Amino acid sequence: MRSVARHEEFPVELHSSAIPNAIGGNYVPDAAIIASLPVGTKVLSGESHGSSAWSLTARLNALTADGVAIRFFVKCVKGDEGKSQLKGEFIAQSELYKTIPNNIPKPYAWGKCQEQSPPTYFFISQYVDVDNVLPDPAKLCSVLADLHQKSASPTGQFGFHIPTYDGKLPQAVGWDSSWTSFFSRLLGGVFELDTKVNGPWHELAILVEKTRAHVIPRLLDALVSDGRSIKPCLIHGDLWEGNAGTEFGTGNLFIFDSCAYYAHHEMELAIWRTEHHQMSPKGYRKAYLNRMELSEPAEEWDDRNQVRRQ
Repeated sequence: MRSVARHEEFPVELHSSAIPNAIGGNYVPDAAIIASLPVGTKVLSGESHGSSAWSLTARLNALTADGVAIRFFVKCVKGDEGKSQLKGEFIAQSELYKTIPNNIPKPYAWGKCQEQSPPTYFFISQYVDVDNVLPDPAKLCSVLADLHQKSASPTGQFGFHIPTYDGKLPQAVGWDSSWTSFFSRLLGGVFELDTKVNGPWHELAILVEKTRAHVIPRLLDALVSDGRSIKPCLIHGDLWEGNAGTEFGTGNLFIFDSCAYYAHHEMELAIWRTEHHQMSPKGYRKAYLNRMELSEPAEEWDDRNQVRRQ
């Protein structure tokens, strides 16, 4: 699972209790990681945990200054991409934690490792032991409704103050007062990345151009016509079944590994239409709509949902 913490400049100054001393397990954390834990924390062991195509993930077993057992999740990514990616994850998770702290693993810190070459960056959060079962639709959508209703954009606009990453892919989430132009730019950024990785595809380029020029304005401008308005609210941004889980013992639901930004609340549901995700059944969308009303024109909800699927 993930976590949150303080945001520090590099390098991290080591406190004396942070120096590794006979740490067990198959993962020994960098000194800067240990220094970023709460003061007085004693790391007992580190273990590789989970798998990722572009990052190293681990769990730290530790004691607080008061001798209470505590565990931390650590993610490390190499290079400048890792710096931007983990900074984005830390700040995104921190923003979510401010609004729904009972459902977000507490973020502790992000920073630069001191002993790694090439330069490597880390993100630390609370470790939460969750199951691998699909989350209960009603419980998940209750959490989302709270997030969407309680959050408020600090600028009153759509977007985020730094780039966030969908996996290892940066998102074009600069502030924009218009949901139509924001979403069009977001889709354009996805297409640019696809072209960069896979090369030009003329037919797709034509389709994307027509979608941005005609389909998106037709569907999204209607949300703010005839005196209507929509609220920018904080969304997780990548909420599939791998990024949510129920904690063993407590039954509390957690969401993590976000690429958050401020968006129209319906945007959160678009990923659930993707067929290879297990949360695609309509039961999840129905549970959400039991808590949150559709924006008008309601009869165009399904069309909006499909175009946002990207």
